Amino acid sequence: MRSRIPGLAGVRSGRYRENMSRVLDWNGKDIPESLRRLPAGRYVVESVDDAPELTPDEEEGLRQALGSLAEGRGRSAEEVRRAIDALLQR
Repeated sequence: MRSRIPGLAGVRSGRYRENMSRVLDWNGKDIPESLRRLPAGRYVVESVDDAPELTPDEEEGLRQALGSLAEGRGRSAEEVRRAIDALLQR
């Protein structure tokens, strides 16, 4: 069963999946090299041509978050997993 919590679509049955998102350009015919490098498995392919624009607040939030990470004020993946587990009471 997949999570219904926004941002946790890759979470399945209480197990985390590494983010496998890739953005690629495809000519509609040839298989792109970036796709060939992915490990074997099941994938969801979705067009992002109509991706919504970020609001100025969202852009600023991303800038601040990236700045924090660049300054070493980020959290490890394990810390984030523990925080999510605590929020979901697992």
